[in-house]
Amino acid sequence: MFRTALRNVSAHKARLLMTVLAVMLGVAFVSGTLVFTNTLSAALQKQSAKGFDHVDVSVTPDWKEAEGDKVGEPRELTRALVDDSARVPGAERAIGVVTGFTALAGKDGKLIGSGFQSQGGNYWGDEDPRYPLTEGRAPRGEGEILIDSETAERAGYRVGDTVRMSVDGPVLEPEITGVFTTDDGNVAAGGSLTLFDTATAQKLFGKAGTFDEIAVKAKDGVGESALRAQLDEALPADVVQTTTGTRLADDQAEAIASSMSGLKQGLLVFAGIALFVGTFIIANTFTMLVAQRTKELALMRAVGASRRQVTRSVLIEAFVVGAVAAVAGLAAGVGIGVGLRSLMGTLDAPMPDGPLVISPGTVASAFAVGIVVTMLAAWLPGRRAAKIPPVAAMSALHAQATTKSLVLRNTLGALFSAAGVAVVLAATTMSGSDGQAPMGIGAVLLIIGVFILTPLLSRPLIAAAAPVLRVFGVSGKLARQNSLRNPRRTAATASALMIGLTLITGMTVAAGSLQKSIDKMAAESIEADYVVSMANGNALSPDVAKTLQGADGVTATSPMRNAVSRIDGETEYLTGVTGSAINELTEFEMKSGAFQVGGARVAVDDGTAKARGWKTGSVFTVAYEDGEKQRLTVSGVYLANEMISGIMIDTATLAPHESEPSDMMVMVKTADGASDAVKESLEKALGSNPGIRVQDKQDLSNQIAQMFTVVLNMVYGLLAMAVIVAVLGVINTLAMSVFERAQEIGMLRAIGLDRKGIKRMVRLESLVISLFGGVLGIGLGVFFGWAVGELMGTTMATYELVLPWARMGVFLLLAGLVGVLAALWPARRAARLNMLQAIKAE
Repeated sequence: MFRTALRNVSAHKARLLMTVLAVMLGVAFVSGTLVFTNTLSAALQKQSAKGFDHVDVSVTPDWKEAEGDKVGEPRELTRALVDDSARVPGAERAIGVVTGFTALAGKDGKLIGSGFQSQGGNYWGDEDPRYPLTEGRAPRGEGEILIDSETAERAGYRVGDTVRMSVDGPVLEPEITGVFTTDDGNVAAGGSLTLFDTATAQKLFGKAGTFDEIAVKAKDGVGESALRAQLDEALPADVVQTTTGTRLADDQAEAIASSMSGLKQGLLVFAGIALFVGTFIIANTFTMLVAQRTKELALMRAVGASRRQVTRSVLIEAFVVGAVAAVAGLAAGVGIGVGLRSLMGTLDAPMPDGPLVISPGTVASAFAVGIVVTMLAAWLPGRRAAKIPPVAAMSALHAQATTKSLVLRNTLGALFSAAGVAVVLAATTMSGSDGQAPMGIGAVLLIIGVFILTPLLSRPLIAAAAPVLRVFGVSGKLARQNSLRNPRRTAATASALMIGLTLITGMTVAAGSLQKSIDKMAAESIEADYVVSMANGNALSPDVAKTLQGADGVTATSPMRNAVSRIDGETEYLTGVTGSAINELTEFEMKSGAFQVGGARVAVDDGTAKARGWKTGSVFTVAYEDGEKQRLTVSGVYLANEMISGIMIDTATLAPHESEPSDMMVMVKTADGASDAVKESLEKALGSNPGIRVQDKQDLSNQIAQMFTVVLNMVYGLLAMAVIVAVLGVINTLAMSVFERAQEIGMLRAIGLDRKGIKRMVRLESLVISLFGGVLGIGLGVFFGWAVGELMGTTMATYELVLPWARMGVFLLLAGLVGVLAALWPARRAARLNMLQAIKAE
């Protein structure tokens, strides 16, 4: 039986090619994902470990926990603690580390890198071992800085150039006195690192006389644990905590591995979709191969082969096909991994240097996936073939499915579909994350149910195309009949395309609806013309609000300030606003009371009010950051949204209790409204600061839309793999259908149907099957998009369903294009059949 199976593979290698390609693409996606993420993770971990070469023990401030009315706060690392660290017997040196956000502008005046990757720090003394200078000297005073070599090369800066930069306030124009090299991961990812002398860094980052960390290097022969023990003994335990460099590197490696895990799982999900779609092709292929060899298998049974041996012979064929596909897929996957690494570099997201990582786990996964998926998909056709009695097989009485089997299939499909719809509908009534798992389970059940019911659904849906097909005469009529001749095969072929379009349509509907809801939220809750914020999302200096308040044409401004407090023994963040102006800048729907902020009167969002049992007129006591207490009165309860929420309090009430006030954003209303000229005027008023963004409501919407667009494009790109596999499935089905209908096609040629007619028949058949899958996929996608929207609507009051008719039309056209392209080769092959040889074919 083993030799027979190998001969069958050799005899049908052309027919199995599409199956090999389908499995190969799925395996390539899996192995490519593993190669890419393992390579990226290893490179990042290696680079991260380099960053700790100069740290054997890290000393960081301990945190003073919140207690009663006392607000939690970090301890301070002073210069005295740095000196004490340097004096321990095992320490070679101790460096005080200061870090913070620094926006560095390029020669075009725009921010270099994205906000969160633009960092600043201190250069320790005249020769800092952490940052080797390649040219120039150490900075001295506020007018001098160092920049990293990669930023210098990208921006075209040299020693002696003057640059524009800011931290959180006014624009500075220091001189570059030197260029250094660094292993900093943010720089490798396309960001920038700017260094000041220590005193300047402390002043700019608001840490006068204190440090964020003390990096201690051990003397030769002194281990990390020994140095840490010495530091623990020398430094006050209630002020600092110590960690070894090895522990820091391990923690960083774990964090990198964890972040890579999310990316890896996301990519593997799409690889799984491609493989799932591929299973339909594999099952289709082996079903047709087994059907074409029915008499051969019956003869084997007649001469003594058992059912197990027949099934085993089919599984051996599947094993060989899967093994070949796994080898080819692994090789292609390595290429995909290399390509993704290069692609990141072209997208301004350069990867750290490092070797390509092809782990034993990747190789094992490729073979396991390729072989297991192929054998599982081939098992059912093999088992079905083995159960056919030899006499029935020889007389072809097995060809039609029995009424009992069809009733059983349809009943099972209806149950799965009903259960899926019920679970999805139940999930839409749940709130937030509670409904995510049931929604996923319901979606899977419904897709399985629809797949099982697809043969039943194919008849009415394909029959609906009959009026259009009549236009093509005999070719159109034959195409419709051929599509309905074997509903199971048509269903399996269409389902492959259906799954890809379901996911694409569902994502498009959900993303478009969410975007519309956020636009509506911004339009309804923000009356301000502009919102000013930091490029990295950090806090603004209070000077920004003062500057904007005095700018020409500005009629009202208010910061949105975060301030920590204690209420009833729990930490609660207050939102400081300008009480006299906030009603001009925002518009909230009130649940009760009035939106009045000033003195001891505050406005509270409905979520906080419900959690604390407050209502309009409620009085509560707040303990501020400085420990002072005050009784506040709730003037009104407003409906919060994802953009603005919290306990609104007047900044005049809040300011006396803050040591270092900081604003998350500043809202601005102008006399002339939003326009390019007004925006430019505000930017100039802020000194054309590279670290500050001035955005109108359209800019905010565009920023959010850009995020959705990026995600959608990634999803489209990843799901393209599943669509390609589906195209291969259509080609495979048509090619094998042409082969098994060779005699019929020869007869059609003999009675007068020309080659063009044959080609048209095969193309129309392919088009009908593809559009059938497209209609099912778009229909399911709209349903899932609606369901996901209903789930999001429980936490987003402004949610509203938006159906992207134009895009859905494009998706349907693409489904038709898939059918046309997939039919090119099978149609050409059918038209070239020799009619006499085809008629004699068995």
